Amino acid sequence: MTFTAPVADQRFVLDHVVHLNELAATDRFAAATPDVIDAVLEGIAQFAEGEWAPLARTGDTVGAKWTPDGVVMPDGYPAAYRAYVEGGWGTIGVPEEFGGQGLPFVVQAAVLETLGTANMGFALAPILSVGAIEALQHHGTPEQQATYLPRLATGEWSGTMNLTEPQAGSDVGALRTTATPRGDGTFAIKGTKIYISFGDHDLTDNIVHLVLARTPGAPEGTKGISLFLVPKVRLDGTPNDVRVVSIEHKMGLHASPTCVLSFGDHDDCVGELIGPEFGGMRAMFTMMNNARLNVGLQGVQVAEGATQKAAAYARERIQGVRDGRPAAIVEHPDVRRMLLRMKAQTMAARALVYYACGMVDRAGLGDAKAKERLEIMTPLAKAHATDLGNEVASIGIQIHGGMGYVEETGAAQFFRDARITPIYEGTNGIQAADLVGRKLAMANGGTFADLIADMRGEARHPQLVRLIDACEAVGRQLQTVEADDRQAASYPFLTMLSVAACGWLMERQAAAAAGDAVKTTAAAFYLDQILPEAFGLEAAANAPAAVLYALPADAF
Repeated sequence: MTFTAPVADQRFVLDHVVHLNELAATDRFAAATPDVIDAVLEGIAQFAEGEWAPLARTGDTVGAKWTPDGVVMPDGYPAAYRAYVEGGWGTIGVPEEFGGQGLPFVVQAAVLETLGTANMGFALAPILSVGAIEALQHHGTPEQQATYLPRLATGEWSGTMNLTEPQAGSDVGALRTTATPRGDGTFAIKGTKIYISFGDHDLTDNIVHLVLARTPGAPEGTKGISLFLVPKVRLDGTPNDVRVVSIEHKMGLHASPTCVLSFGDHDDCVGELIGPEFGGMRAMFTMMNNARLNVGLQGVQVAEGATQKAAAYARERIQGVRDGRPAAIVEHPDVRRMLLRMKAQTMAARALVYYACGMVDRAGLGDAKAKERLEIMTPLAKAHATDLGNEVASIGIQIHGGMGYVEETGAAQFFRDARITPIYEGTNGIQAADLVGRKLAMANGGTFADLIADMRGEARHPQLVRLIDACEAVGRQLQTVEADDRQAASYPFLTMLSVAACGWLMERQAAAAAGDAVKTTAAAFYLDQILPEAFGLEAAANAPAAVLYALPADAF
C-alpha cells in the first residue's frame, strides 16, 4: 500500500473548522496566505510520501538499537532526517525572530500529521523538539533563546522532555533528580530519568534535554521542582556527563528509542536553569499542554494510516459472492459499515484536534475566550482522539481478517503503535480527571457553559441537540458532587462531551461540503449511528462512586 497524504481534507478542516482565514487576517500570521498554505501542505505530502513513508516498515521490524556508543537508528533514517532539516520543515510554526517561518501552530500540526501518518515513530523526534521550543520560547533567557532556538527550530539539534523517574510517573512531585549550584550560575545535575523518547540517537549532533530536578533545600512535592537545560554536548564541543543506560523493548513505536538516561555518573553533568527556581511545573505544563495536542494528533495519524490500508485491502480482497458473482470484501455490508466507521471517526478526530490547535493560535493573539476554550478542549483532544486512533486501528485489523493478525501485512503495526497514545503525556484517565476536577469549574462554570452554548447555537441534528443537553445536565451535576463521585464519572463524561464536540464539528463540515459525497456521507453516518452511542454513557456519568468501593482492594 502507498501512503497518500490527506491534503484535501486537511485543507478543508483548516478552512471550515479552524477558519484559518481569520488567523491570516492578523499581522502575526499574515504570511499564512492561501498560496503558502497550499504549498506547505502539498510540499510536506510529497516529502513524507517519498522520504519517510518508505522507512516505516524498517523502523518497525529493525528499530532503533542500543550500543555502548549510543543509540543507532535504522538504515536510511539519518539521511531522511537530514532531508527534513534541509527542507525547513521544522521551522513552520516557530516565530521568525527565532529562525522560524512564523506560521500558525495549527499549520504546523497539519505538517506533523502528514509526517506521523507516513512514519509515526520517526515523527516523535520533531514533536519532542516542538515541546522544547515552546518551553524555551516562553521561559528561557534571551541568551538561551539565541543559542538554542534557531538550531532546535531547524531540527539541526533535537529536544527531549525528562520528567519520569522509576518512582515518579504520574506523581511528578516524587522525583529525586538533583541540581546543585556549581558557583558559576550553572548546576550539577544528578539522577536517572526513564521513558525518554528520542533520549539518544544518531540523527543530530546534539540533543537538548529539558530536565526536571530539585535544588538543595527545595520544598517537597511539585512546589520544589525546577527545570534545567542539559545538552548532550556542551557549547564548547565537549560531551556532557549524560549516558544512555538502555532502551526499552516496546509493543510498538520501534523507530522511536525510549531511553533510560543517567545524568552525572561522573559528577560532571552541567545544566542551566530555565525560568525561576521552583518554576519547573509551570514550564513543564507549557511543554505538556501543546504536547498533549500533538499526542491527540497521533491518534489522527494512526487512524488515517489504518483507514487507508484497510480500504485498499478491502478493495482488493476477493471473498464471498454478491449478486451471484465473486466480490471484493468492500462490497459486503458489514465491511462497508466498518470502513465508514473508520472514515467518520478519523474525520471527527482530525476536526477535534485541529479545532483545539486553532485555539492555541487564537490564545497566542491575546483572545482570552480562546485561551479558556483551549483549556477545556485539550483533555478532549488528547484523550478522545487517541481512543479513536486505537479503535480505528483495531477495526483495520478486523477488516484484514486473519491477515491482519499476521505481522507481514503491516496492519497490526498501527494498533501496536497506537496503544501508547492513551498512556503518555498524561494518561487519558488523568485527562478526564483534569476535565471534571479543574476545567468544569473554570470561570465558575462559565467556560463549560460557553462551549455548550456554542455547540447548541449551531446544532441542527436532533440527536446532537439531545446529546448537548445531556452533557450540559451531567456537567452541571458534576460541579456539585463530592470529589470521588466526580472522578468515578470522569471518563464516561469526557467521552460524552468529546462525541458531542465531534458531532458539532462534523455537522459544520457537512454544511460546508455540499456536493462532496465522502464528507456528507461520513458526517451523516457519524450523526445517525456513532453519536447516539454516547447516550449509553449517561448512566455511568451520573452514577456515584459507591459501587466502585463496594469490594475491598484484595477482592480484585
